[in-house]
Amino acid sequence: MEGKSSNKIKHSSLNKNLFWDVDINTLDFEKHARFIIQRVLLKGDLPDWHELKRIYGIERIKNESLQIRYLDKKTLNLLSLIFNIPKEKFRCYNTKLSTRQLWDY
Repeated sequence: MEGKSSNKIKHSSLNKNLFWDVDINTLDFEKHARFIIQRVLLKGDLPDWHELKRIYGIERIKNESLQIRYLDKKTLNLLSLIFNIPKEKFRCYNTKLSTRQLWDY
């Protein structure tokens, strides 16, 4: 990623609606990598996943996802299978939410 503008999320093909709650003009791929990866993993679709792999590469996604504090159970199971890593190795597996969810499916 060369140049300052190439680090901005608005110049990627990621779905801008994934970042409805933040100013996408302030997101930087390097500084906000974990946030961007988490948002795409939780809310993105297949084209977003492919774009995420293009931007960060599978190894960076794996390393960042191991440190994410929250992933839903489906996403955690999928990442565990993709990366061939036991769920227990993910930080989110050992970090419980302070407020309980209504449905535990």
